[in-house]
Amino acid sequence: MHATLADLRVRLYGRVGAVTLGGSLLLFSMPAHAHHSAAVAYDVDKTVTIKGVISEVKWVNPHTWIFLDTKDADGKDVKWGFEGKVPNLLIRSGITPSVLKPGLQVTVSGHPARDATQKFGEVVEVTLPDGKTIKP
Repeated sequence: MHATLADLRVRLYGRVGAVTLGGSLLLFSMPAHAHHSAAVAYDVDKTVTIKGVISEVKWVNPHTWIFLDTKDADGKDVKWGFEGKVPNLLIRSGITPSVLKPGLQVTVSGHPARDATQKFGEVVEVTLPDGKTIKP
């Protein structure tokens, strides 16, 4: 039995549709795989707790940054930076620039950088002056 022109079109369009759908799924799944793991830069098996004054908060994509001025054991000034979540996610959950602002005394817990000479970390929790904790 020979296929009609209509049958050939249905088969062709079905294959084109399947290839298009498969390509679209592959394309839209790529960003999820492209995002890095925190374990690459931070030692997620360790936690540091730093008490200090917020000197700056950067509300930039892809992650917010909270910078603290603090002192080391010898009383020397030290600046720490903590990488947080996506700004849009924080704002939608009520953590806004009026909550995390320069001049605020806070305690930040987080995973330190793998390179211990770097004073950076991934924020896990911030304790505000009133004792309330947030997870930016």
